[in-house]
Amino acid sequence: MALTITFALTSAGQKASFSGTWKLDRQKSLLAENTPILTKITINIKGDSLLTRRFYDIGDGQEYPFDENLYLDGTESNITIYEMPRKAKASWSDPDSSVNLESLITFYGSAGSEDFVSRETWKIDKENNALTIKYINKTSAGETNGQFFFTREAL
Repeated sequence: MALTITFALTSAGQKASFSGTWKLDRQKSLLAENTPILTKITINIKGDSLLTRRFYDIGDGQEYPFDENLYLDGTESNITIYEMPRKAKASWSDPDSSVNLESLITFYGSAGSEDFVSRETWKIDKENNALTIKYINKTSAGETNGQFFFTREAL
């Protein structure tokens, strides 16, 4: 009985396993128009480090990858992707073992600089071996939201 209680407490305190390569399920996902689509993501969590390689389709059928290393304690990190500065921070949400990620990318168009603000909530569906990412994106043109559903390709 003591072993059962110990095992239950240990497994209840463990975080969900996000690590692996995840591919977008377009049939299940709620995709907003005129916004980049995250088609694949490779996630590797080691301790408090979140290492990702994200692949985006911006509407031209090609995938544009970038790598990012964040800490899961809410510390802001800065990188440059395709000549655009990106600030991002990530943190665990203990009650539901989700990851919250906030980012700001500044890009330059014909009207000058523009900010693309994104908030994401990542959750693992253990029953279906799936990753869901709910997002809210904001620019001066307005706000879009949706949900990506991913299936695990590999660990």
